[in-house]
Amino acid sequence: MNALNALLSIEDMTVEYTNQGQRFAAISDITIDIAEGETLGLVGESGCGKSTTGRAIIQLPAPTMGKVTFEGRDLSELNHEEMRQVRRRLQIIFQDPVSSLNPRRKVKDIVAEPLVIAGMKDAAERERRVREVLEAVGVDPDTAMDRRPHQFSGGQCQRICVARALIMEPKLIVCDEPVSALDVSVQAQILNLLEDMKERYGLTLLFISHDLAVVKNISDRVAVMYLGKFCELADSARIYEAPAHPYTAGLMATIPDLSTIGADAGPALIGEIPSPLNPPSGCRFRTRCPHAQERCAAEEPEFRQIESGHHVACHFPLTEQGS
Repeated sequence: MNALNALLSIEDMTVEYTNQGQRFAAISDITIDIAEGETLGLVGESGCGKSTTGRAIIQLPAPTMGKVTFEGRDLSELNHEEMRQVRRRLQIIFQDPVSSLNPRRKVKDIVAEPLVIAGMKDAAERERRVREVLEAVGVDPDTAMDRRPHQFSGGQCQRICVARALIMEPKLIVCDEPVSALDVSVQAQILNLLEDMKERYGLTLLFISHDLAVVKNISDRVAVMYLGKFCELADSARIYEAPAHPYTAGLMATIPDLSTIGADAGPALIGEIPSPLNPPSGCRFRTRCPHAQERCAAEEPEFRQIESGHHVACHFPLTEQGS
C-alpha cells in the first residue's frame, strides 16, 4: 500500500460520530499512500464511508484518530492559519455541482473567491486568472463570468466547480463523486476534462465513486471500501481482470455489459449493507458473502498482499479459489 514519492499518506485514520448517544466509527483504520501524479479510485456502495474519507483528508472534519500527511506535513498538527495555507494545494470537488455553488454570486466571484481568501488584492490579476481557468475547463468567460449558477446546466456547473478547485493550482484534488449527478453523456465530458486537467496542471487525484465502471479508465489504482474499511486494493487493470474479494466481484457484476445479456453476469450482491452502529463480527461482508464460513464470523481478515501490489481483506480470496 505504500507508494514511492507519496504526496499523501494516510495512516490508521478513523472517523467517529455520535448517533443518539451511541459512538460509532464511520471509517476505521484506513492506511494508504497516494503517489504524486497518481489517480486513486475509491469505490463502494452508498454509506460505506467514501465521502467521509475524502472530507477527513482535507480535515473537514479532522479524523478522530490517525495521521494524514500531505507533502511531508502532518495536517493534524497544523493550526488554523497553517491549514489555510495547505488548502491552497489541497482542494475538493463536491458531489452536487449546483448546491456547492453560491446561488447569489456571479461565476467570476465564485471562481475568484479562493484568490480573495488567499489575499490576492490585484483585481486585474484575479480576473486574468479566472478567465484563464474558465477557458481551461471549456467555459467561455465572456458569457459566463457575469451569470449566476442557476443559469447553467449541471455539466456546466461542474466545470465551474473544477475551475474553482484549479484556481489555486493545487497538487491534489479530492473528487467526491463529481459525475454521479450528471447525465451519462455529460459524465464522459467531465471525466475527459479531469484527465486533461490532470496532465495540464500535474495533478494528483483521489476519485470517489460508487460506480466501478466510471473509475475503470481514469484510475491508476482502485481501492474498494465496505462499511468503513478497505477490502481490496490493486492496479486498475488487475482489479477488473481478477477481483479477489467477493464484494469487488459483486460490484463488477453490476456493470452493464451488452455482451453478457442473457448470460450469468457473476455473483450479484444480495441483501443490504449493515448499519455501522452495529457491524457484523469478524468479516464485515460475511452477512452478504456467498463464500462465508465459520472463520469469517470469528476472525476479522487481515488486509494482506496476495500478489505484488494486490491487497485484500478476505480469508478465502477468489483468486486463491481459482475463481
